[in-house]
Order: sequence, then C-alpha cells, then structure tokens
Amino acid sequence: MTFNEGMQIDPDAVRSGGGGPGMGGRIALGGGAGGLIVLVLALLLGGDPGSVLGGLTGAQDESSLPATAGTPEHCKTGADANKYVDCRVALTAISLDAIWGEQLPAQTGKRYVDPEVVLFSGATNTGCGNATSEVGPFYCPADRTAYFDVTFFDELTTRFGANSGPLAQEYVVAHEIGHHIQNVRGDIVQAQQDPRGPQSGAVRTELQADCYAGIWAHYADKTPAPGSDQPFLKPLSDNDVRDALSAAAAVGDDRIQQAAQGRVNPEAWTHGSSEQRQKWFLSGYRTGQVRACDTYSARDLDNPDALR
Repeated sequence: MTFNEGMQIDPDAVRSGGGGPGMGGRIALGGGAGGLIVLVLALLLGGDPGSVLGGLTGAQDESSLPATAGTPEHCKTGADANKYVDCRVALTAISLDAIWGEQLPAQTGKRYVDPEVVLFSGATNTGCGNATSEVGPFYCPADRTAYFDVTFFDELTTRFGANSGPLAQEYVVAHEIGHHIQNVRGDIVQAQQDPRGPQSGAVRTELQADCYAGIWAHYADKTPAPGSDQPFLKPLSDNDVRDALSAAAAVGDDRIQQAAQGRVNPEAWTHGSSEQRQKWFLSGYRTGQVRACDTYSARDLDNPDALR
C-alpha cells in the first residue's frame, strides 16, 4: 500500500518539534492502538499508573505547551509519505480530516472538527499533562490533539510483533483520530466512567476506535483528495489489510497479558482482545458505515456482524 505520489502535504498539517521534561499534570486519556501501552501494562500487572507517568498531579493549561514548528520540511508529497514515517503520519492525518469531514456529517449529522496532530520526541506537554515516548501514541480529549513519537512504530514491530507495512502504522494514526471522533460525538467519557473489564466502556471505546480506523481505510483508496482526481491511497491489497490487522492484534489485551505475565485476565482488560480488535476494524473496513461501529449497543463484542 502506498500513497499516490502526487498528494500534497500541508505545511501546517501537524505540529512538530515539541518535547522536553514538561511541568506536571496527571494524564487522563482515552487510550489508543498503542496508546498508553506502558500504562496498560502497569494496570494489567497491578502497578501504579501514577508512577509510570512520573507521579504527576495537576492538569496543565495550553499556555504551558512548548512552542512547536509545523510539518517537517522534508514532508511535501505522497512520495515523501511513502519514504518517511513522520511524513506518513502527516499525510494520514490529512486524509483522515478529508474523509471524516465528509463522512461524519453525511452519516451522523455531526460536524467534524479537525483535531491537532503533534509529532514529538522524548517527552511533551499536553492539555492532559506531561507524557513521554514510553506512553506510546495517544489522544488527549482536553486539547483535542493526537500525539505521536514515531519511534513507537519500530517498537510496534520489534516488541509487539506487528507487521512493518505502512497500513499497520496508518491504522495507529486512524485509531487515535477515532478517539477524536468519539470526543466530538460525546462518547469518549464512557471509557473513564467504566474503565476495565471485558464488557467495559473502556473496551467498547477502544474497539469503536478500531472500527473507525477501518472506515478510514474503506474510503482512503476510493475518495478523491481535495483538489485532485486521485484518492489518497493506491488500491489496498489483502496484504495491506493483513498489516493493519497485525497491528490491531499486537496490542490486544490478551496478547499483552500473556506476554507480560503468562496468563490472561479479562477482568483487567481496557482495550479488548486481539481477535475483537481485528473484527471491529474489519467491520468498519467492509461497510464504511458508522452504524457498524456501535460497540456501546453491541450485546456480543465478539460478533460485530450482529449489528448489521
């Protein structure tokens, strides 16, 4: 899977260069595809999430965020996105804004508001507090921003066993923007009100974000980009979809628990099983329909097809 080479990358598509030790603030986020991996491990192992995040206690306002530059200068076209991971994140974000800007109002009547996307290295300040690269990609509802340290994508392959194909990485970006859609629709609070367990609001929130990532993939190789007669992506192959599914499976709660502690405890789940994450991605990908992603109404999270 590749972007069409002629796609243009907006120089203001993302903010980059943010980092530094930060000034405190406890992070309270709707997790992500790889988001909050270290926090998830702490919860699964009975650890203190506050210690993972540095024992932070107070929320930050946006005035404490470090000044950041725009899209990296080497990111100009789809060809750059096919070559460089940071450019791939930027163009994926652009494609998500274009597709959801059309599909969300058409399917739900809700206006889509573009989120901010920040590329950082090492550590960064957010509207939810201070975060380091160890947290993985994440979305902060307070400042409506998705944060990515692109070194995570190597870890997704080497540590968690996902395929290294581009759609595996783009799935992660699409999942985090899925949390933004939940924020726009007012659903993301359900993750915090019911934070763990196999039927919890947290699991349903994560599986819905996987489904929303599938909707993006459904349209990304079909919908013409603004100002172009070409879609963002060249036609997806079965191998491309398998790459995305491998990423979804790699960060399933059951797989992480088994690797970390040698057993599976569904009562501690926060993101859903590997199989569930794959199934809900496919539900969005095959249908392209928001109604196929209503995890909150699903009686059986193992069977997304029951919604249709």
